Formats: sequence, C-alpha cells, structure tokens
Amino acid sequence: MKIKMIKADAADILSRPPIKHERPKKQSKLLRAVVSAASKKELSDTEFTYDGKGFDQLGKRPCLVLMNHSCFLDLKAAFRMIKRPFSIVCTSDGFVGKPSLMYSLGCIPTEKFVPDYSLVRDIKFALNKLGQSVLMYPEASYSFDGTATPLPDSVGALIKLLKVPVVTVITHGAFLHDPLYNGLRLRRVKVTADTDLTFTQDSISKMTADEINAVLKDRFSFNAFEEQRNNKIAVTEDFRAIGLERVLYKCPVCKCEGGIKGDGTEVKCTCGASWTLSEYGELVSDRGITTVPEWFAWEREQVRKEILSDEYGLDIEVEIGIMTDVKAIYDVGRGRLTHDKNGFVLKTADGKEIFKQSPVYSYSVYSDYFWYEIADMVCIGDRNKLFYCFPVDKTVPVAKIRLAAEELYKLNKKK
Repeated sequence: MKIKMIKADAADILSRPPIKHERPKKQSKLLRAVVSAASKKELSDTEFTYDGKGFDQLGKRPCLVLMNHSCFLDLKAAFRMIKRPFSIVCTSDGFVGKPSLMYSLGCIPTEKFVPDYSLVRDIKFALNKLGQSVLMYPEASYSFDGTATPLPDSVGALIKLLKVPVVTVITHGAFLHDPLYNGLRLRRVKVTADTDLTFTQDSISKMTADEINAVLKDRFSFNAFEEQRNNKIAVTEDFRAIGLERVLYKCPVCKCEGGIKGDGTEVKCTCGASWTLSEYGELVSDRGITTVPEWFAWEREQVRKEILSDEYGLDIEVEIGIMTDVKAIYDVGRGRLTHDKNGFVLKTADGKEIFKQSPVYSYSVYSDYFWYEIADMVCIGDRNKLFYCFPVDKTVPVAKIRLAAEELYKLNKKK
C-alpha cells in the first residue's frame, strides 16, 4: 500500500489550519461487499476459520469489537466475521488521498498514541445514532515481536462510558503469516480467530474500569512464537529471518547496536555471533536456544537500565513528513529528532523547533517498519499535526525508540 507524498515548504505547512472534523457515516453496503470480495483470496490462502460464538450471542444489537493487531489480514478477517454494519477506528493517515472512500467504508479517523477526546464522541455517535457496531484495535499498532503490545488504561473507562456489549477477537497465526519486520513477505500459515462476548451490559455495570482492564489484559496476552513452537506450526519459507534486525537490534553477545542483520533463515552480528531461526520459531545457536520475544524483552530491560543510569539519548538526522490534512503527507526536508528523559524534540534543518512532546504525553509512540513501503519511521504529534520522522541512518532502530518512550512513560507516571 502506498501513500501520496508532496514536497513542500515547512513554514507553509505549519501555518495551515488543522483538519476539519467530520462525523462518522453509515457503512456503504456496496463498499462492504467489495472489500469482502477482495479479501477472499488471502483468507482462502490462510484457510481462515473462526469461532463466531461471541457474535452469535448478541443478536442484532450494536457492540464494541476489540481485536488484536498483527497484520493487515486482521481487517480482512473482520469483514468475514462481523456480519452487521460496523464502523472502523483507524489511523488518520489511512485517509490521505481517499477521505470519501474511507468515510463511506465506515472508518473513523484517529491518531495513534495521541489523546483524542473527539474519538469517544464519534464512537458514541456510530453506536447510538447510526446503530452500527464499532471495530477497534486497542493495541493501536502492529505487534513487533508477536506478543501483545500495551493496552491504554483508558479502555476500561471507555467501555464503562459506552455501556454496550463488548466482543473480543483474538487471531492465531496472523503474525506468523505476515510479521511486520519481514517486509510484506507472506508465509503459508493457517489463520484462525476466536471470538468471545467478554462483557455484557449487565457485567459492565457491576465492574470498575480497573477490573475491566484486568480482564482485557488477560484476554490480550498471547505469544505467537510460543504458539508456533507448542503447536508445531512450521514456517518453511527461506526468507523468514529477513528484517529481524528491526526487532533484534542489539546483540546479546557483544552488546552493540547496528551490527545485527537478518538474512534468509539466519540472524548474524558483525561480532561473529549467529542464530538460525528454525521452522518452529526458535533462535538456535551454539549458545543455546532463545526466542524473538525473549530477546525483545531483554532489549526492553537494557533500555530501562540506560534510562535509569541517565545514559539513554537519541539525536538523529531525519527526513520529515507532516500530515495536516488528508490531501497528502508533506515532505518538508531534513531535520533533527532528539529523545531523552525530557521527551521528544523535533527541529528543522535550520534549527527551528517545530514540535516538543513530553514523556508523559502518551504511554507509547507510533513506530513502524517500512511505513507505506517508504521506510522505517517514528511519528509524534497532536490532533492538529503529525510529524513522520524517517531516520537518515537506516540502522537506527525505531523499535528502541518505542521501547524507550514506553519505559519513560512508566517511570514518569510513577513520579
């Protein structure tokens, strides 16, 4: 999938007014049918099946659907499973170049990891005025390592406020079919989903927001690599390790960053250490066996130690893209992005500060690999403007930036 980018002057783009808010629209039956038809091949290739009991217990009442997020197949699966009109909470950059189409499909735009109070009103409007169910991916971003990404504490409060039944959907095999790090290389893996009527209107009224969050945390606890190993799911493609350096950016042997490379079925470091990604998802070496989630968890610990010892800091040259409307992403040239205990600061090439973001602004940050087939990036911003930062040095790990943002949020929240 591509996105429209236009070269522009930073001062001009920054002076433009923010996007005008629009209310959600009824989902077009025609577009729904078109998307469903276009989704058939990939769903067929993955032999997709699902347990629909969560929806069967609802009847025709509108509900909130919370689904885990592994790859783009998730949305195609949703069109197969949700047999009723529904709105889709999605990232606002998905509207660039095609706003009318997206609104007609029932999409509700929002910004990832940006406080958005208008989103609550839009969801209520879709449920109560349009009579549509609402699909939301509470993780907000694709999983990097095949495990659940943090859920915002606000989900419990949202469910209490909406007072509608909640169906949760957890897919199995979707991450193995199309892991974000592997650069859109699809694997032949069977995908299934289980649905559950997790909260009824009655149960919601008897629970606190914290109790709801605890149930969701348990429901959204999964490990794709563990499932692969336990169920002997073979991924036989010879490209399965390509791009793994995006996740496994720090070598556990030499402790250096930037020297790791995933190629074919091997993960190698310039220090000489190497691992083979087995058909069953294990990283095998003469030092023993580990897994991608275990390595990624170790990297998180290392980032936290850097922060606590005041050693963490990012200062990189980036290409800057700005979203201030849905016509295009505006390429305004190069600048510098810094990140430390005080948060993010973004400056243009001439040193002008154009955005600052505190460490407690959000519990995570929007980082992505091969964003719209352009490059790895990290995005900061607010409801008025979003700033897409593409590191000029391609070895800079955007995964580490996300881990650092999450750990800085936790530490500062405690204070």
